[in-house]
Amino acid sequence: MKKSHEKKIWIVDFGSQYTQLITRKSRELGYSSEIITLDECRERINSNKIPQCLVLSGGPQSVFEDINDYSFIFNNIELPILGICYGMQLMASYFGGVVEKGLIGEYGHAEIHCLPDFSIPKCSNTMSVWMSHSDHVAKVPSSFNKIIESSNHLVAAILHKDRPIMGLQFHPEVEHSKQGKLILDYFYRDVADLETDWNAEEMLIEALSLVKKVGDKKVLCAFSGGVDSLVAATLAAKVLGGNLHCFFVDNGLLRIQDYHHIKKLQEQTYLKIEIIDAKEDFLQALKDVDDPEKKRKIIGKKFIDIFERKLKEYQQKYKIHFEYLLQGTLYPDVIESISPHIAGGKSVMIKSHHNVGGLPERMNLKLLEPLRFLFKDEVREMGVALGLSREWVFRHPFPGPGLGVRILGVVGPEAIRMVQESDQILYEELIEANLYQSTWQAFTVFLPVKTVGVKGDGRAYENVICLRMVNSSDGMTANWSHFPHEFLEAVSRRITNEVKGITRVVYDITSKPPGTIEWE
Repeated sequence: MKKSHEKKIWIVDFGSQYTQLITRKSRELGYSSEIITLDECRERINSNKIPQCLVLSGGPQSVFEDINDYSFIFNNIELPILGICYGMQLMASYFGGVVEKGLIGEYGHAEIHCLPDFSIPKCSNTMSVWMSHSDHVAKVPSSFNKIIESSNHLVAAILHKDRPIMGLQFHPEVEHSKQGKLILDYFYRDVADLETDWNAEEMLIEALSLVKKVGDKKVLCAFSGGVDSLVAATLAAKVLGGNLHCFFVDNGLLRIQDYHHIKKLQEQTYLKIEIIDAKEDFLQALKDVDDPEKKRKIIGKKFIDIFERKLKEYQQKYKIHFEYLLQGTLYPDVIESISPHIAGGKSVMIKSHHNVGGLPERMNLKLLEPLRFLFKDEVREMGVALGLSREWVFRHPFPGPGLGVRILGVVGPEAIRMVQESDQILYEELIEANLYQSTWQAFTVFLPVKTVGVKGDGRAYENVICLRMVNSSDGMTANWSHFPHEFLEAVSRRITNEVKGITRVVYDITSKPPGTIEWE
């Protein structure tokens, strides 16, 4: 029986820190893709489903320790396969080549060059790329040609003589590989013979199709007013109309600008947004808790409790029965929350997200997440296509747990006030200096550190606020924003003068990786 083809590239995650970037770059080139585990790949292929293309990511492990049988992948003679780093070593070993343990690893920038009888369109023959490996292919399988080598004569890329299979010993998906995107495009277009299938129109059609499956059922939206929930709600409202109800939970962990924004959305959109005052519920639940992961889980659980309470109220008072919960979950949320302990999971869980995962069975709700396969920049693009104001669509991201993860240590009323007031000053100064859109995300963090200062003619022993501003396209990687010293000075001066309890302001210049964007 002939196997059916899925309309996506499957990226098998072997634990590389760059796996997410493969799907980003693939989508930028116009090819739809998704990240899956090895076990998921095996189950799908054994169920007579194969993709148009398969990518084997890099990973930290060694082929000498891998006991998996990869015949279910490599026996598909028509399946285009790209192996990156560890993925290339797997294919070389499987097809009879020799992989050697490296005594000295090759990490960071490296220079590679195409062999005389091979070239990639629009690429120079000599390229700067990003290497990250210890093991290497010492002998190329007889069914492959070596097409690119590094400056120290190690095998950098191989291509099967008859089948659409290619291996790369470097990471084409990272920005450090200057022509990496062209190399990926060469594989997809010339080796795998794929046609592009991913653009704004396709994203919208796919997301709408997920909502249409709901039919005429009532849907409750966990609405934050941020880009993700706003786009998800607007998208769903196009299909569901009056069957969509948006509940905005005031958890007491919001910024001053958020309250203004919600009021504006109530007045200027056709969304039915109800504000639920739950400040005391959240503050009581967070009392004396200082562990960041516990805070996230407590906040997530409390959201569920509030929704459950509201559900019962609607059912009793208005006789409305909800069957779905709509959330603005994005792909980075899903990726970062996948534990390495699930079947076939290789990537390390970075942090839990309150809006990812199943809901308690007692709520008897199904989850509706039409954006769960999209990145932030793709969601913004969709928001514009839906006719939303650019001012709303290009607001800076705001975490689901709110200021709860921007207050290091215990969350209390005074710490919340200091973050809210300092954050508002930063926001106002960014607008005033016309710099708001020059950074992807800007916020302040309360540090539980006392520092000596001078206020008026007296000694002050008060707290520290950290400014955090980064540039990114999707939140998977980020660089700290380089702003004029005069701007930073103005922000610092206002915060120390206007925010009671703050004597010092510092600026975080850590990129992601190694840091995360949020402090917790």
